[in-house]
Amino acid sequence: MMRFMTERLDDIDLLFKALADPSRRKLLDLLHAYDGRTLNDVCEHLDMTRQGVTQHLGMLQAANLVTTLWRGREKLHFLNPVPLHEIYERWISKFEKPRLKALKDLKRRLEKPHG
Repeated sequence: MMRFMTERLDDIDLLFKALADPSRRKLLDLLHAYDGRTLNDVCEHLDMTRQGVTQHLGMLQAANLVTTLWRGREKLHFLNPVPLHEIYERWISKFEKPRLKALKDLKRRLEKPHG
């Protein structure tokens, strides 16, 4: 059990490390807009060397944010949104509930007839 938790933390650390770099975030944005791109396609839209793009894609793949599929001789890169959703579920959504409850309470008070 402890080994699983350690591996899971390592995955999470790798995910946040991958997201920490602005070039990798830009690459994720590009794949979100134009999913299933070859390395050449990706390089055309970014102001960095092919080697730099390859290294960033490697880090994103290691963090499970990008997955690849071979189509003949072409290697296509796809965004994997699952890890991002897991971040949302674990760290962001819990902050949404109190905010939404406060808005609901405010709406109820504002719509309450004054009498």
